[in-house]
Amino acid sequence: MPKIIKTALPQTSTLWAQVQPGDFIDGYAVQSHLSPQQAAQTGFALPGWANALMRLRNLIMKPFGLKTESSATGDQAIFPVHVDTMDELVIGTDDSHLNFRIAIIRQNGMIHMATWVHRNNLLGRVYLAVVMPFHILLTRGAMRRIASAAPSP
Repeated sequence: MPKIIKTALPQTSTLWAQVQPGDFIDGYAVQSHLSPQQAAQTGFALPGWANALMRLRNLIMKPFGLKTESSATGDQAIFPVHVDTMDELVIGTDDSHLNFRIAIIRQNGMIHMATWVHRNNLLGRVYLAVVMPFHILLTRGAMRRIASAAPSP
């Protein structure tokens, strides 16, 4: 299986236009011939334990008035699509506590995935700190699934 590397999102990504000083942004890459859309479909096919974790998150966060369900339409993404080209897919949403996007970009035989978070207030800062270990675990799992997948014909 190809090695997952921690790396910056390529500067060609449209996501960089939203990044402000102090924002969180991470990035991973793996060798893959998948399209960004195929990578999203593969990577976001969460295992049962991760789906259970998301249900728990929704249950805990609902009393705080935060979004607990995806507002995406169609079956391509779990969140609204902001950019959808041959080489890049950007999904994400804005909420009262934070705004986030996930960018998947194909470049030079690699799939790059980055998560950008702009914290809007103290709740956003606390939320990001609490979910960070789970974010890393879920993102690396998504990248492993992408690394092991063959492109659709």
